[in-house]
Amino acid sequence: MPNGPTERRVVVTGPPRRALPHARLRSRGRYPQVSGYYRPRTEIDEQTTLGHTYVRSLMRTQLRTALAVLAVLGLLVGPLPLLFAAMPHARHLQWAVLGFGLYAPLVLLARWFVRRAERNERDFVRLVEDR
Repeated sequence: MPNGPTERRVVVTGPPRRALPHARLRSRGRYPQVSGYYRPRTEIDEQTTLGHTYVRSLMRTQLRTALAVLAVLGLLVGPLPLLFAAMPHARHLQWAVLGFGLYAPLVLLARWFVRRAERNERDFVRLVEDR
């Protein structure tokens, strides 16, 4: 047996690294955040600055999509009063343009907007869930 004092054994415990508990349990302080572990969903749930940045990025992309639709709508509908003023005697043409010529592009624009907004949300979820 050695003459010096023996070193005491220390047992280190903590949450498993592969299966972290739900973010709500961590936010209450039961499980400290593992340093170096990056999880965007936790950042959003805990409303940190980084989580706020993620949400703002989604809002910016959705706003950019809405502004693009608004610009196309303005270019599509904006010149119509000038066109109608240039041809005051063509009442049937005006109704045809408004009823048939404008309806199809508006439906296509609305479909594009919905598909683009859903794609933005899917990309955001994929980013947040680390897929």
